[in-house]
Amino acid sequence: MRLYRTKLQEKLNEALKAVLPIIGIVLVLCFTVAPISPSILMAFLLGAVLLVVGMMFFTLGVELSMTPMGERVGTCMTQSKKLSVMVLLSFLLGIVITVSEPDLQVLAEQVPSIPNFVLIFSVAFGVGIFLVIALLRMLFSVPLSFMLLFFYGAVMVLAFFVPRDFLAVAFDAGGVTTGPMTVPFIMAMGVGIAAIRSDRHAADDSFGLVSLCSIGPILSVLMLGLIYHPESAEYIPEQIPDIKSSVELWGMFAEGFPKYMWEMAMSLLPVLVFFGVFQIIFKGMQKRTLIKIGIGLVYTYVGLFLFLTGVNVGFMPAGNYLGQVIASNPYRWIIVPIGMLIGYFIVLAEPAVYVLTKQVEDITSGAVPAKAMSLSLSIGVAVSLGLAMIRVLTGISILWFVIPGYCIALILSLAVPKIFTAIAFDSGGVASGPMTAAFLLPFAMGACVSVDGNIVTDAFGVVAMVAMTPLITIQVLGLAYKLHSGKAAPALYTAGMGAQEAFELLGDDEIIEL
Repeated sequence: MRLYRTKLQEKLNEALKAVLPIIGIVLVLCFTVAPISPSILMAFLLGAVLLVVGMMFFTLGVELSMTPMGERVGTCMTQSKKLSVMVLLSFLLGIVITVSEPDLQVLAEQVPSIPNFVLIFSVAFGVGIFLVIALLRMLFSVPLSFMLLFFYGAVMVLAFFVPRDFLAVAFDAGGVTTGPMTVPFIMAMGVGIAAIRSDRHAADDSFGLVSLCSIGPILSVLMLGLIYHPESAEYIPEQIPDIKSSVELWGMFAEGFPKYMWEMAMSLLPVLVFFGVFQIIFKGMQKRTLIKIGIGLVYTYVGLFLFLTGVNVGFMPAGNYLGQVIASNPYRWIIVPIGMLIGYFIVLAEPAVYVLTKQVEDITSGAVPAKAMSLSLSIGVAVSLGLAMIRVLTGISILWFVIPGYCIALILSLAVPKIFTAIAFDSGGVASGPMTAAFLLPFAMGACVSVDGNIVTDAFGVVAMVAMTPLITIQVLGLAYKLHSGKAAPALYTAGMGAQEAFELLGDDEIIEL
């Protein structure tokens, strides 16, 4: 128990470091350029408390449960040495874990022209297919950059045939499906598969599953756009609540608790069933380890429903209202730097970002520090929000941003070490989680309402923008290591980069010196 208390204290400190800057920015805005009602401010602060506590429990729960579960699944699948079994299990896992993703439920509610179950299962099918493709890539050591070039090329071609009102939603789908449920399990599964391989590229290939799984939903939703007609229905944003007393404020959260407790129970149930059946078939896990996983799942469950209650009940109204107030300012352009500032800090509050940065640091033996990863993600998301706010103010099509952005990212993938490309494309999906869906998207919607814009075409797409820019900033980080950091070579070599890659990462003089 003492170990768990120590771990909880550690996770609490991490959560406070992530969330306090956001609270500070919102408070400064509220008392200066964007005054909001005391009731919405109180809802935001109460939501922030739940967010901190939820992150504390979630990050500990993932460490104790989701990570060992994912590694176990990946290891056993590979050890079976039966390709048909691995393909079937990967496909089923992709569907199960996507249906469990809470962010996808939120997106489905916001697309009026497609029935929820059609959208959800189409996206889940896409993730299942691409998880199989990602598995085959790892098993046969296919270069990730070639696959990314091919599939993103297909996305760009298909995008020109889809109605304009559907593009932003389609690109958003790729971001929301890689959230707090999907990322820990899939990334750990990649580590488990790589652990069986003994070649020097194994560690490189342990990343890249999330990036490929982000493409499936985009293609699935674009294809749905050819069948359904999103222009036939309009999105009506939710009304900002008018809270008259502290009792009403508590009533809002009291209604949210059972709702999100039920949602997270339904989200975790398919994963539990899948792992339970998997454990019965493959066995081998010790009783003590299973008990530890059980405790971790309880922490994960408690953390996620507290987190989602705080974000959806407290943060969403505040984000929407702030967007409206700032965009109605005579100097409405100020929303661009404000959005960039919020984006810089808010990505650190994403639960899955902690999982990614820690795993990257561990797998690369410190060659890619968690701090450097966090800084690169923050810069990327800040740029994302600046571009997203420009879209809200001007109504420019999202294609003018995503096509050049992905082209730059794909060109960079040919020049940086493979491991950085895989990490970068994983980072894009990880950065666009529940904080983006529940605070930044309402923020953009509120701004769009104030400037009389089209919410479907101009506000939607924030998630897609957040998922795109880290692809560039993380690979730029890779170039920086390649050009300037001789210290990274031993660690990257240990991580599986091998002599040839180390030679490419450094110059001749540095190799001789080492």
